[in-house]
Amino acid sequence: MTLIKTQIGRRAFIKNTSLAGGGLVLGFSFFNACKPKVAEAVAMELEMPEEWYEINGYLKIGDNGVVTILSPNPEIGQNVRTSMPMIVADELEIDWKNVIVEQAPLNTNLYSWQVAGGSRSISSSWQNLRMAGATARHMLKEAASQAWQVPASEITAIAGVLTHEASGNSAGYGEMASAAAQIEVPEEVELKEKSEFSIIGTSRKNVDGKKIVTGKPLFGIDVQREGMLIAALVHPPAFGKRLKSFDADQAKQMPGIRDVFSIKLYDDDFDKMAFHFTAFNEVVVVVGETTWQVFQAKKALNIEWEDAPDTVQNLTLFGNAMEVKHPAGMENSDSHTTKLKELIEKNTKVSRRDGNPEEAFKNADKIIERSYSCPFLAHNTMEPMNFFANVTEDHAELLGPTQTPEWMEPAVAERLGLPLEKVDIQMTRQGGGFGRRLYGHFMVEVAAISQRMKAPVKLMYTREDDMSQGIYRPSYYATYRAALDADNNLIGFHVKAGGIPESPLFANRFPAGAIDNYLAEDFTVDTNITTGAFRAPRSNFIAGAEQSFLDELAEVMGKDPIDFRLELLKRAEENPVGSPESNDYEASRYAGVLELVREKANWGQNEAGVSRGVSAYFCHQSYVAQVLDIVMEGDTPVVQKVTAAIDCGIVVNPDAASNLSEGGAVDGIGHAMYSGLSFKDGAPEQTNFDRYRLIRHREAPKAIETHFVKSDIDPTGMGEPPFPPIMGALANALYKATGRRYYHQPFILDKPPLVG
Repeated sequence: MTLIKTQIGRRAFIKNTSLAGGGLVLGFSFFNACKPKVAEAVAMELEMPEEWYEINGYLKIGDNGVVTILSPNPEIGQNVRTSMPMIVADELEIDWKNVIVEQAPLNTNLYSWQVAGGSRSISSSWQNLRMAGATARHMLKEAASQAWQVPASEITAIAGVLTHEASGNSAGYGEMASAAAQIEVPEEVELKEKSEFSIIGTSRKNVDGKKIVTGKPLFGIDVQREGMLIAALVHPPAFGKRLKSFDADQAKQMPGIRDVFSIKLYDDDFDKMAFHFTAFNEVVVVVGETTWQVFQAKKALNIEWEDAPDTVQNLTLFGNAMEVKHPAGMENSDSHTTKLKELIEKNTKVSRRDGNPEEAFKNADKIIERSYSCPFLAHNTMEPMNFFANVTEDHAELLGPTQTPEWMEPAVAERLGLPLEKVDIQMTRQGGGFGRRLYGHFMVEVAAISQRMKAPVKLMYTREDDMSQGIYRPSYYATYRAALDADNNLIGFHVKAGGIPESPLFANRFPAGAIDNYLAEDFTVDTNITTGAFRAPRSNFIAGAEQSFLDELAEVMGKDPIDFRLELLKRAEENPVGSPESNDYEASRYAGVLELVREKANWGQNEAGVSRGVSAYFCHQSYVAQVLDIVMEGDTPVVQKVTAAIDCGIVVNPDAASNLSEGGAVDGIGHAMYSGLSFKDGAPEQTNFDRYRLIRHREAPKAIETHFVKSDIDPTGMGEPPFPPIMGALANALYKATGRRYYHQPFILDKPPLVG
């Protein structure tokens, strides 16, 4: 039996009740209820209760037993709008077919971590979601106990029905809702044993699935309001430039154009956190009646730009101060590559040192050294940036796709000069995020435009607007070295990694702790090109580089790639170098996914014409191993199959988790093989899909098979962990297929010589 306190974190579990009509509303403090929509129930063929209540809460039980559960976190395709309510419903013991799911609005007084980032939606709310359902179940049983004059411990709750077998009494949740609303919230509540889960661990269809495939207006770009104007922006054409002046006379005369003006997004003294970041603080705005009119008017503007000076931005990231330097000048990709190679030779700092690596390399019989790189990447969400705002003198309504409504609300409020409680942010479903929508400057932009126009406004970015405005995946570079003795034993390991403008190094991840003499160093390069989080930040490069190097090292040592990794992990588990706490990963779980993927992929049973690569990585508290199979069709490598083994703790919704595994594999293969963003004189050379290469349908794996480690560990990350390791598996399979090692992404442009 597991007991959990109903007081969690800094805010208390609360009960909200309304007895008129017999409904029970329960919530814990970071959730907020709203009125269930009749359309939701009709679509699910549910009979609506006679009355619903507009009060705060998390789950609502109607007098007919229908339950509304709100999903608080932004939905960016990771399916939390299905998975989070499943957790509540399981502890509540309600039949899933009687559940209505709704998106909660932003409420920073009631909610916590109302963010889609870091693969934390499920893990950060796991206990609280269970508590909400379990507490409601407890109070319903107590109500039945009092009504029937029997011990609550003898009452069962199954599929929304309360039963006392000895007396023959039985009632649906709806019949007890009014009485349960009067029960005191207990100080602690008993959670179900994990072996008793009936909804968690089973596959449930996406609650929005039918709406998505039938084209219902779910996304920010679908928002339409009476009297709504359309706005578009023009920003500097290159990093290192800023607005000097503009002439809008011609544009203002064009049909449908209401106004053209410039706005400054943030004041110089605004206390920015990292996710308030924007590439260009001052932009030109065109506002009109239709999207076409506005986009045409942008072309008629006569704008003069000037060189921007050196700048320094002071930001905070989760309470930690950080300084971001933006040097003046227009940067080029060729000079980026040169600078990275220069700095990796002379300007690194030590992040971890075990043993005496210098001595190991000095005494080595053989040294293997390889370097790896990757370019900047644009996020390229399917739905470009957009947002709606209607700002009046004393209120601001915002609606659209954002990963960080909680963190952007203060920026919107300060820009508008309104108190937080006067800013209302609602979330739509999002056509992709991948980290791009963590940076919500577009919300501040549309709020400022609406305030100036005194009208409802929807801001629309073109693909070119988004791809040329920054917040890219940084460019990285890493050099790996291994020292071998005369018997081909690994006696030293050295990694130096850096990037523009951050390092991808995780000094305490595998193989740290598994090698006696280990050295990890890193460096950074300042830039005025704005970068930010990209799916599995930093891991999305370093995993592929590390796993490629380990494969090449295993070949030199004459060992099977999986066996070699397992040997290192055995050392890390049984006799780790340094204190076990200094290593970020759990070696036994890491080894577990490698053993599982070896079994499921039939590793070692080589099929004629099939070349195989393996990779494994730990990030976001989860472990993923992947085997990728390639066949050659002429000179073209074709990914035949990916087999994945994943340890992410308890899997709430297996189908949804498999979808994330499949999406991560396709995404990773595409970026490693094809994608890249280069710069000339500060301007990106690829601003749409005619020049920026993404994976095509025909290039995706023909099959992806995912196997989850059975676990009773609380859920860990799932949205990002399948993405980084697939790049290493791809590189390793390409080597087997072509005889060439691939070191520089995108691989389609890397023309390495044949090995041997």
